[in-house]
Amino acid sequence: MGVFIQIEVHQADIPLQTAEQLVSLCPVEIFTISGQQLGVQLDHEDECTLCELCLDAAPAGSLIIRKIYKKEELISRAAKA
Repeated sequence: MGVFIQIEVHQADIPLQTAEQLVSLCPVEIFTISGQQLGVQLDHEDECTLCELCLDAAPAGSLIIRKIYKKEELISRAAKA
């Protein structure tokens, strides 16, 4: 689990095709796919560069990045397919 960043995934809102896209988009390999579901490598969360590529690709509200050090949340904003 991250000390500075925590990433929350709402599985029901993320289709497999989008999950695969998120895995390939992330420059620090935070996301994985297991059993056709998007997962987060908890030991990689603090490596997040806050590039927001995942937030632009994930359906609105399906992905949340929490900046623990700032008590701030970034929420995915892409339109649902």
